[in-house]
Amino acid sequence: MWKLLKRLLLICLVIGVAYLGNIVYIGYQIYYEAITKTPLEEMVQQIKSKNNYTSINDMPKIYKDAVIAVEDHRFYLHNGIDFFSITRALINDIKAMAFVEGGSTITQQLAKNTYFTQEKKLTRKIAEIFMALEFERKYSKDDILELYLNTSYFGEGCYTVSEASRFYFGKEPIEMNDYEATMLAGIPNAPSVYAPTRNLDLAVQRQRQVLDKMVEYGAITLEKAQEILSENNKNEE
Repeated sequence: MWKLLKRLLLICLVIGVAYLGNIVYIGYQIYYEAITKTPLEEMVQQIKSKNNYTSINDMPKIYKDAVIAVEDHRFYLHNGIDFFSITRALINDIKAMAFVEGGSTITQQLAKNTYFTQEKKLTRKIAEIFMALEFERKYSKDDILELYLNTSYFGEGCYTVSEASRFYFGKEPIEMNDYEATMLAGIPNAPSVYAPTRNLDLAVQRQRQVLDKMVEYGAITLEKAQEILSENNKNEE
């Protein structure tokens, strides 16, 4: 009985490894076709040639800190793939019995924004990982963050941080105050929901989540977060 059980487990393991190997192979093929069609350097040049492209030096520090805190707080520590986040996401997906969390890093999101679709398929996720590793190999963390913030969708037809800051606040990115910067940081998660032009209450709710993450990871103090939120009351008066 025990020998039979071991054989069954071994067969299941072999099948699982073969399946995973096939998924990785297909994902690599998707990555290879994408980067062959448009080499990374060419893609980066296309992004930087946008009229509304904004240098990372022309963005407020609190805005960059907010994005990192809410999107990928280990951004400066990993090599493009955060296995802690992937493990957490996998556990949550298993609990929900659905693909509800992806565990994507900022680098992976940049890969998705530039080369792939938003569809939630495992093979596309593998391709995204290969592309993220390529971005990390050739560009610095600040370069990657800058590219990400110039390829994200902020709702209302805005695809760069400068388009978004002008549309929502009538300002250049560097001119945003702390309240505006932290609100803008939360929009790309779900632009149709969190854009302040759609539902200000939900936008503020998302902003609170951003500020909570910033406090949790030491980007700002609790007092500073409360001070920023108090600006909402001033804006309503």
